[in-house]
Amino acid sequence: MTEISPDCNGVTIRIQHRVRPEALANYETWLRRIIEVAARYCGHQGVHVLRPPDGGCDYEIAVRFASEEQADQWRHSDERRRLIDEIDPALQNKETIEIVSGIDYWFTPPGSTAKHPVRWKQWLVTTSVIWPLTMLVPFLWDPVFQLLPFLGVWGVRNGFISATIVALVVYVVMPRVVRIVASWMFRH
Repeated sequence: MTEISPDCNGVTIRIQHRVRPEALANYETWLRRIIEVAARYCGHQGVHVLRPPDGGCDYEIAVRFASEEQADQWRHSDERRRLIDEIDPALQNKETIEIVSGIDYWFTPPGSTAKHPVRWKQWLVTTSVIWPLTMLVPFLWDPVFQLLPFLGVWGVRNGFISATIVALVVYVVMPRVVRIVASWMFRH
């Protein structure tokens, strides 16, 4: 399954693999290799791997790129195709790929036919994550701004604070929060 979202402000390629139980160790080694290869591609912004619980075989890999074009260059590359061909015998079925952009990825449960929870729930969860960070992050940056006053000038200071908040939201906080509140988020 491939879906392409019209928004080009950052793209996440969500890949799902169901691995044969006897091939899990081989898959883990392969996964490290393909992550290293993807990181060399232009626009690569990071990878998040959701591993299965003990006894499970379902992996979800989220590979983030700065644009849809850069994501497509990686997705359709000969290098990726060779690596997929190499691991294919270890998979129980063909990989599924979904392309999502913006924050929609946070609110799309694996294997769900529902695209997103209602907007007010997205707003509430996002606000509850960002609000405390807007109070904490400036406080944490303050010693740096005092030590290096040229970084504390208006605009530059805001850039450091904003970039830190966005990085924490995208890579650290939001994925965990959504997992915790998922049953409420996706209940209509």
